[in-house]
Amino acid sequence: MAKQTIKPLADRVLVEPAPAEEKTSGGIIIPDTAKEKPQMGTVVAVGEGTKDNPVTLKVGDKVLYGKYAGTELTHDGRDYLIMRESDIYAVV
Repeated sequence: MAKQTIKPLADRVLVEPAPAEEKTSGGIIIPDTAKEKPQMGTVVAVGEGTKDNPVTLKVGDKVLYGKYAGTELTHDGRDYLIMRESDIYAVV
């Protein structure tokens, strides 16, 4: 993986979403229009945290987050989400 040039501030976390499912468990291929937005991803960068609340996540953690959490952005042709650490529900 190339060195990350985006550095989140304070308690923000940069997450690369997992790819959307291509087919169901039964083998049916899902068209692009019916794919659900993924709710799992990998942390690629973390901020320093705040004075009272340091960030507990680290780069490489696989996380679960809310369906509409974060702000989508594209950098160097890759899609990312940037969100507060509190928007993340769990580390997998």
